[in-house]
Amino acid sequence: MILLKTRFGKGISLLVAFLASFTALSAAEKKTIFVLVTSADKMTNGKPTGLWLEEFAVPYNAFVKAGYQIEVFTPKGGAAPIDPRSKPTPEQEAAWKDAAQRLRETKPLTDVSATGYAAIFIPGGHGVMFDLADHAAAAKLIQEFDTQGKLIASVCHGPAALVKVMRKDGSPLVKGKKMAAFTDAEERAVELEKEVPFLLESKLRELGAIMEIKENFTAHAVRDGNLITGQNPTSSEATAILLIKALSKKKK
Repeated sequence: MILLKTRFGKGISLLVAFLASFTALSAAEKKTIFVLVTSADKMTNGKPTGLWLEEFAVPYNAFVKAGYQIEVFTPKGGAAPIDPRSKPTPEQEAAWKDAAQRLRETKPLTDVSATGYAAIFIPGGHGVMFDLADHAAAAKLIQEFDTQGKLIASVCHGPAALVKVMRKDGSPLVKGKKMAAFTDAEERAVELEKEVPFLLESKLRELGAIMEIKENFTAHAVRDGNLITGQNPTSSEATAILLIKALSKKKK
């Protein structure tokens, strides 16, 4: 209609600008990762918990180095709680400075959509077991990423955020998927198997996931279609690399 009313020159200019705006939005979407972090700072017994810092900082640095924009969300917004047991060494603190800064002001998980993002990444920490594992808005959002055919990646206790997520057909998101996550053996090794609401590996198996596990605290990440998962904190980098590679293939 613009071309018919304005004839050639002006009409073509407007059309070019119109198409360019869509190209810009498409490019932005391909380069932005939605990161979903726990807001839980205590277990039900009152012990401190939160995000395991390595599981956010290592992937964050990898994503930024690969040229991706990061937007960080938590259920409550504001500063994300960091598990005190994941305190960095002086060398890690220097390397993770920018990542830690991003955790001081997160966006709340309200009125959010998968539109505009290339993927969602969910780092762990036991905190996920106490909020994201039973969070309706988070489950709905993750379902939206799945419905739109976008990548979903998570590491360690992060996959706990997937246990209530259903596909549009009513089946569990994880059913029939090859996965990795913090194992029952690892939970027992850190002596927290009685402090968590459920054992993650067992819960995922109950939902029909095909668990591929390695020895305790071994770096291990798995991709099955649009789902990427890592076993433990040591697997943070491997999980991030799989996501970056998958995003690169999707762009092509």
